[in-house]
Amino acid sequence: MRFAITREVSPVIGRCELTHLSREPIDVDRARLQHDGYEGCLRALGCTVHRLPASPDLPDSVFVEDCAIVLDELAVMARPGAASRRAETAAIEAALASFRPLGRIELPGTLDGGDVLRVGRTLLVGVSSRTNAAAIDQLGRLVGPVGYSVGAIEVRGCLHLKSAVTEVAPDTLLVNRAWLPEDAVRGFDCIEIDPAEPFAANALRIGDALVYSSAFPRTRERLESCGVRVHLVDVSELAKAEGAVTCCSLIVENV
Repeated sequence: MRFAITREVSPVIGRCELTHLSREPIDVDRARLQHDGYEGCLRALGCTVHRLPASPDLPDSVFVEDCAIVLDELAVMARPGAASRRAETAAIEAALASFRPLGRIELPGTLDGGDVLRVGRTLLVGVSSRTNAAAIDQLGRLVGPVGYSVGAIEVRGCLHLKSAVTEVAPDTLLVNRAWLPEDAVRGFDCIEIDPAEPFAANALRIGDALVYSSAFPRTRERLESCGVRVHLVDVSELAKAEGAVTCCSLIVENV
């Protein structure tokens, strides 16, 4: 059984944290409709959606991925790099507690879940403006006993590691090499994004299917030509808040 934890779009999403994008007006009603469509896609792919209520005080709270890393054996509660987001984790912790034993990232660590990419039994972790070396060390100590290794990757030019690379099939990565060190994904099969679509590397793999933004048709063609089954969603309003398809859910497998 597969669950997806989501959270309603905050009415104050327009006050979201921004690092690499200029602020644009966000249509909250449209963002909510797009989020509804995203959840519908998750349901169509076999997820039972557990939606948490919106918070009028937490602009970025729809982006639940940054609050935790969910593995088969445990979940690790993150400590977001933006101080304004740390209050988001309480609701996510309560939702995950019935599914997994919990670990936590503590001071002086900061870690956003969007910087953690699981590939098999390896966790690739972005060293970014939101995630530091202390948190990566802590994560290694938490997941090592259940059989995971952790590797750090410097992120440049984008918010999170998953802005630059995600897994789209077993041991196959979708990658924007411009935002990663040259040897970061050596040893993996890679599909490169179309250069005209720099934000196209973010995709959410669910089983043998992919939830993917409709904003990147050229890269979608590359994925489909490689046999990847793509399900399109429109997340254009959420993208104005530096959000993407992985950001809006925490997938809990094998419940």
